[in-house]
Amino acid sequence: MTLQDITKENLVQILKLKVADAQEKFVATNAVSIAQSHFYPEVAWFRAIYADAQPIGFVMLEDDPQNASYSLWRLMVDTQYQKQGFGRKALELVFEYVKIRPGAKVIMTSCVPGEGSPGAFYEKMGFTYTGETDEDGELMMQHVF
Repeated sequence: MTLQDITKENLVQILKLKVADAQEKFVATNAVSIAQSHFYPEVAWFRAIYADAQPIGFVMLEDDPQNASYSLWRLMVDTQYQKQGFGRKALELVFEYVKIRPGAKVIMTSCVPGEGSPGAFYEKMGFTYTGETDEDGELMMQHVF
């Protein structure tokens, strides 16, 4: 499994990846995420998740080494590849990347509360709730290295 750059050659494949209908309220589309990344080029780090030669998901970080601030901004695995360990492995690759960034001691994320929320998955991956919410009402979580 690898995290690969999104290029004009693989963009359409990445845009076609979708979560299950019930999960759509928990994560923005890849099109929205890629568009947002272009408005934050100084901190947006985004990659396609590949299993062998097949694109299966998308990940985006706020990667701000100037402030030693790292946040999981988006993580999605296409519905047909869920429940196969790909999300776990992708997040492990993200952890490996962040650990070598300047001053990295923690990675933050947030999740929308509710039935089907990714919060339980993040907890299994070592994130804990901070007790805070962000400006959108999402629950803040952190993973300490």
